[in-house]
Amino acid sequence: MSLRSWIQASRPLAQANLAGPVLLGQALAFDRTGRFGWPWLVALFAWTVLDQLVIVWGNDYADRDDDVGGSAKTPFSGGSGVIQEGKIRPAALKRAALAAYALLLALGVVLSVLRSFWVLPLTLAAGLLLWAYSFPPVRLSYRGGGEHLQALGVGVVLPLLGFAVQAGELASFPWPALLATYLFGFAGNVATALPDVGVDRRAKKRTWPVRFGPNSSRWYCLALTVAGLGAVSAFGHPLAAALGTLPVIATFRLGRGRAAIVRFILLQGAAAQFGILGWAAFLVWL
Repeated sequence: MSLRSWIQASRPLAQANLAGPVLLGQALAFDRTGRFGWPWLVALFAWTVLDQLVIVWGNDYADRDDDVGGSAKTPFSGGSGVIQEGKIRPAALKRAALAAYALLLALGVVLSVLRSFWVLPLTLAAGLLLWAYSFPPVRLSYRGGGEHLQALGVGVVLPLLGFAVQAGELASFPWPALLATYLFGFAGNVATALPDVGVDRRAKKRTWPVRFGPNSSRWYCLALTVAGLGAVSAFGHPLAAALGTLPVIATFRLGRGRAAIVRFILLQGAAAQFGILGWAAFLVWL
């Protein structure tokens, strides 16, 4: 179990999915209350890193019999592959995920005492959503509905967390902002499930691409992303939404095949990130 294997298991690219919504929540707090503290930004970064480890290690353990390894996986799907490639034992990954969640809960308690009561319930919600997504008896990623769980985690819990830690409360949170982040979270789940449609069918995993087919799912994903950008324009900043449309337009030039799907995931993710981070930047600097 080398350090390189644990880095592989940690999937550093996954941090982008967590950091953006948390940063937006902090920007919304600054815009609404004028409050911002660098120590809280550092604490929130630590929270997102721990949460990422809980998610990716927990999912790898839960999906150990169905994930793929080697060249079959992509940077965005198929799990990290460390179990399938014999690099880390399942029991070790399970212990690491539980340890990371214990640290996450401890940090949630500290921030709940120091900043806002809501931090601990949001931290507990993050763990509950992962359990319902990946683990029996609920395991909605297999039954259908995992898209909504990811949208709730990424698009609701994280912006609220960023706001609560920086503002110290949630009373002034602009609730319509969650529409954009929820839609982006849903679209991101659909996009990253596209490369795994064959494996997921064999595992009887009812992801969106399995239920509706990969080609239709790409169009659904684009529609959700455009709707999210529309919400950014309506409740945030039109220029941020305009930035996000550029990667969306580029997806229309993509063909089929695994390489095209990976590029599609990159472009869809870029559209969501441009919308979220552009919105955050305009809140802080304009």
